[in-house]
Amino acid sequence: MTMDDLHDRGRENFAELVEDGAKRLDALFATVPALGELAVGTVYGHLHERPALDSRTREAATLAAIVAAGMVGPPLSVHLRTGLASGLSPAEVCEVVVQTAAFAGFPRAVSAADQLNRLFEGHGLPIPPPPAPREVVLAYLAEPPAEVAEVLAAFPRTEAQATGPDRVLVSCFGADDVPGAVLHCSVTGGEVTSVTVFRPS
Repeated sequence: MTMDDLHDRGRENFAELVEDGAKRLDALFATVPALGELAVGTVYGHLHERPALDSRTREAATLAAIVAAGMVGPPLSVHLRTGLASGLSPAEVCEVVVQTAAFAGFPRAVSAADQLNRLFEGHGLPIPPPPAPREVVLAYLAEPPAEVAEVLAAFPRTEAQATGPDRVLVSCFGADDVPGAVLHCSVTGGEVTSVTVFRPS
């Protein structure tokens, strides 16, 4: 695939993630369009489509790298948008900043937090955001209703994985470490609103 092909693919991918994405890219790289071709082709044409990481994980890693590098301008703004569009919750974005502080230093994390205040406000996101979906589900599982407690009682180990800004999958493992049930938990505004149990027949 040529660089032109990657750039075209990258523009398409970005436009799917961000409203008026193509116009935003044109404005950002108006002075240096060749840089836009390289950056968009690499990040959204090539890296975005590599299958080893899902888009949520890839955007979390990208945000961590941006914070670690101290880039609180357009890169943070752009990847907040694409991170949210890829299924990160606002609280997960904030947690990436907290995690990065331990490894990249507090001054860079504080600068990112300061910029996120403005970005969240501009996007109409609550400050502070409600808890992350995984956090909500783990608290729910600590004191579940009777029907969920009955399912959990049959399994000694669970793993909870957020798969979007409003849902978490909980895999329940038996003593033989084989999944025996999966709970699909929907989360809204910091509360578990529904749980669907899937068990093998």
